[in-house]
Amino acid sequence: MRDVELLIPASNLEVLKVAVLYGADAVYIGGEMYGLRAKAKNFSMEDVKAGIEFAHKHGVKVYITANIVAHNEDLEGIRKYFEELKEIKPDALIISDPGVFMIAKEVCPDIDRHISTQANSTNYATYKFWYDQGASRVVSARELSLEEIKDIRAHIPDDMEIESFIHGAMCISHSGRCLLSNYFTGRNANSGECTHPCRWKYSVMEQTRPGEYMPVYENERGTYIFNSKDLNMIEYIDQILDAGIDSLKIEGRMKTALYVATVARTYRKAIDDCKESVEKYKANMDYYKEEIAKCTYRQFTTGFYFGKTDETSQIYDSNTYIKNCTYIGIVQGHNDKGYALLEQKNKFSVGETIEVMIPDGTNKEVVVRAIEDEDGRAMESAPHPKQMVYVDFGEEIKDGYLLRRQEVVEEEN
Repeated sequence: MRDVELLIPASNLEVLKVAVLYGADAVYIGGEMYGLRAKAKNFSMEDVKAGIEFAHKHGVKVYITANIVAHNEDLEGIRKYFEELKEIKPDALIISDPGVFMIAKEVCPDIDRHISTQANSTNYATYKFWYDQGASRVVSARELSLEEIKDIRAHIPDDMEIESFIHGAMCISHSGRCLLSNYFTGRNANSGECTHPCRWKYSVMEQTRPGEYMPVYENERGTYIFNSKDLNMIEYIDQILDAGIDSLKIEGRMKTALYVATVARTYRKAIDDCKESVEKYKANMDYYKEEIAKCTYRQFTTGFYFGKTDETSQIYDSNTYIKNCTYIGIVQGHNDKGYALLEQKNKFSVGETIEVMIPDGTNKEVVVRAIEDEDGRAMESAPHPKQMVYVDFGEEIKDGYLLRRQEVVEEEN
């Protein structure tokens, strides 16, 4: 069995630190330009530096996305961007465009180059092509089955790495190369500005009968015909490892720290358990499934891994996602009373039971005994997001640990 890497997304420096603490072997991030998540908070160059320093201190790698489909006007800026990154020394650049790849090869040859899933690499000849150009890794197209990935592994050099998505949102278009957003809104998904029209509700209107909407499916209010379920391979880690994949990638560079901690911690334990023994992994399956269900999702699918998808891979009646836990905050320090300092993310009150997520995979329930503002004034509840508060949980909670409250609600996407 090959060594495997758990690769976790991060939208900002805080989330990167959470990913590192909760089990990532590597983290992928986007700078302020040239990645495919322009609406994400993304990293300033100062935060990129700080993130790399923090990750490397903990033995974790950092990869930076530069995977736009570049136009002529992008090339000069990309060259300058890579000049800056050359000094910061990330572990790899994730690239889809051949022109951008060649600029990276020229400007920063000592930084590994990974080929993005946007490049649609679906066969071993393409993998060999990129290997010959100097790529150390290719991210497999989303449309590949495990059997196809095994066949690619058998036909490429042993030192070439395969990276594959194992969890997160699925794109309706081939490996994410979508024109819907650009067509409807003028915001180009291939430049990082996707407005996610695949999640919108659609109906059919016949040209000679304007205003008379007809359902596309058996729902009189319309249908979400492009709305894919989320990928979830937690029940098939043994088969994923057997396929010869080197890096197991989680989707979600716009997700919260709670999502990242939940998914990273669960897959970390599943991978480690499976490497120890398949029997231990299977015995702990209920735990993995229960934990994964605590982060937001749209219902689950195994994507293309076991063959072509069908109508069961889509959600036709809704674009809501399921949310089983509410994010309370991250412990950022303590006062002289031992109260935990946190930036409150959602409302909570004195007397409530809160769950502490411990990086080793265990959870601990604590009760909110008291809340104080930064000036030491007592509060019955913390109702305002981003408010800094001190909380007495009756015991010390370590810095960096996440707090959540379990409940079941639905939110619009």
